[in-house]
Amino acid sequence: MDEQKQIILLATPVMTQERFAQLTGLTEGQVRGMIEKGHLPSVKIGKPRLVNIALISQNALEGEDWA
Repeated sequence: MDEQKQIILLATPVMTQERFAQLTGLTEGQVRGMIEKGHLPSVKIGKPRLVNIALISQNALEGEDWA
């Protein structure tokens, strides 16, 4: 692997919509709306739909020029 690139591991690959709203300063309704419109990746695990933090991080890292 290229020595200039760093891999960031997340302990929590998903989180509740409520927690994501708290951390980002958005309302739960805004988070829910972003998920429904496809602007925020999510995954359904059991009954709740959780925000896919791992995919958000992956997309952010791929969008940056780390070289």
